[in-house]
Order: sequence, then C-alpha cells, then structure tokens
Amino acid sequence: MLSSSSTTTTTTTTSLHAVEGDFDPDAIKNSVSAVQSGSIKARLRALYKFTRPHTIRGTILASIAGTTRALIDTPGAIANANWGALLPRALIGMIALLLGNAFIVGINQIFDKDIDVLNKPFLPVASGEMSGKVAWFAVLFSGIVGPTIVYNFFPTLLFKLYMLGWTLGAIYSVPPIRTKRNPLAAGLTIATVRGFLLNFGVYYAVKDAIGAPFDWSPKVSFIARFMTAFATVIAVTKDLPDVEGDKAYNISTFATKIGVSKIANGATLCLILNYFHAILTAVLSKAGTFNAFPMIAGHAALAVMLLVRFKDLEPEKLASIKKYYKHIWDLFYLEYFLYTLI
Repeated sequence: MLSSSSTTTTTTTTSLHAVEGDFDPDAIKNSVSAVQSGSIKARLRALYKFTRPHTIRGTILASIAGTTRALIDTPGAIANANWGALLPRALIGMIALLLGNAFIVGINQIFDKDIDVLNKPFLPVASGEMSGKVAWFAVLFSGIVGPTIVYNFFPTLLFKLYMLGWTLGAIYSVPPIRTKRNPLAAGLTIATVRGFLLNFGVYYAVKDAIGAPFDWSPKVSFIARFMTAFATVIAVTKDLPDVEGDKAYNISTFATKIGVSKIANGATLCLILNYFHAILTAVLSKAGTFNAFPMIAGHAALAVMLLVRFKDLEPEKLASIKKYYKHIWDLFYLEYFLYTLI
C-alpha cells in the first residue's frame, strides 16, 4: 500500500481553498463551503479545476508552438501575413481546442466521480464543489460549441479530425465502451488525441489559414512521432498515483497489474529512448533539415533532467509518485518550446 502521509500539506494551508492536486481535507472543505455560500470567485475556481489546468497548459502550448512552427516553415508567411484575419482565427481555433479539452476531462470526472473521491478528492465533482447538474452543463456546452466552431470556421478535414478526438475522448470514459478499463486501449486513445491529432491539426489549420499547401515537413513528422510516443508514456504514468482507487473499482491499468516501480522504470526508459530518437534524427538527417544545437543539446538536456528526477523517485510514497508524474508533464511542456527552435 502506498504511503499517503507525506501528501498531507502543512497546517498553514488549512485555511486556504483546495487547488489542483491538494489533498488537504480542510482546504477541500473550505472550497466546498465557499461555493455553497454563493461565492462567484469560488465557483470560477471550481470551473477552472474542472478543466484540469495541466492539460489546458499542454493544449495552449501545442497551439502556440504549432502555429509558430507553421509560420516559420512557410517562406514570407510572417512578413506577409494578414494578422487582422489570422489572429482572430487562431484565437477561435484555440477556444475550440480548449472546449474539446474541457469536454474530454469533464465527462471523465462525471463518470469517474466515485473513483476520484479516493484518487483525486480535490477535483470539483468528487469534492462537491461542482454539482452534477453544473458539470453536465459544462460538458454539454463544451461538447456542442467546440464542434460547432470547427465546423463553421475550419476545413472539413479538421472537423472530421476534431470529431475523431471528441469521440475517442468520450468513449474513454463513457459506458459501455469505456476504453479506460483496458490499459492498451486507454494508452492508444490518449496517444492518438494528444500526440497526433492535436499537433497535426494545429499545423494543418495554420497552413490553411495563410493559404499555404500542407506538406509533411521533417519537423512536423518528428513532433508527431515524438509527442505520440510521449503521450503514450503519459497515458501509462497518469495511473501511477491512482493505484488504490483503481483497484477498489476494478479498473485495470498497467500500474495495477505490474506495479508502480516497474511502470516508472519502463516509462523512464521509453522517454530516454524517445530523446535518443530525437538526437539520432538530427544526426542522421541531411544537413540543414534541423537546427542541430536545440535538436541535439536540447533533447540531451531534457534527458538528463528526466534521469535526475527519476533518481529522486520513491515508488512507495504517493507524494514522490505525484512529483515524478508532474515532472513528466513539465518535460512535455518544454518539448513544445524546443519545437519552435528546431
């Protein structure tokens, strides 16, 4: 059994409201009380947590990096761009992506409420900060408005890809399919949506907006491969802090089957190999295909960071597991910064 004693925050935080990842029961209770008192600020805070901020950050960074990459890759695009039309379109596209993100993580919280009471009691549906009625309204609003935006403002291909991600995200949580019950299906779902569809879709949308033909440039091909592999690792490691709750509700994950330590070892190895793949891609590619320094030195530096964080992992302690998982997301974010430089 994992030790949770180290996850309890100090008594100085008990007068505060619960935030993402906060297991302090007093802070959670204060958050619920604030919502029940009618506080608008508390309700907005609950809505913010409902969107799972760490996934929102990933979506925003993917949008910014993909847009930047597409503009850099298109000669004359930055100098000749019609920014008055391009920026509003980019904003609309990001809103659609954020709504899709909110739909997927929101519907997961609705159907995983009982599990989250054990694994993630700080989430607003599990804690009671957000009622089921409000949660369903947020999910339905996101699930309808997002596709409507894409249908009306973007090419048919992007709408089809968006709806593919929408569907995969829904069946991940919704019975009777509920692919999250199968670790392989769950991993493929997350890898497809966050690894391939998001990165390809943003790049394609920008190319379409500036009137440039789409082509599979080496850099786009690389980030699609790299992030699909990375998202697969996230799909597996996201279950590391949730072992006890998943076992209690008969949710089969690689973590419940194989164990935290072995999964962390395997995940770290996979990411190291992914970084090695990035370095090898730069070395073996024709001169000028990539910017060698960020491609080689940048990925080497991230690999070292990963190993340092992995060395600190104590697989029997829940706080250490959550810290390890958070660092994986930090590396995921940093990859998008490198993407704009390679």
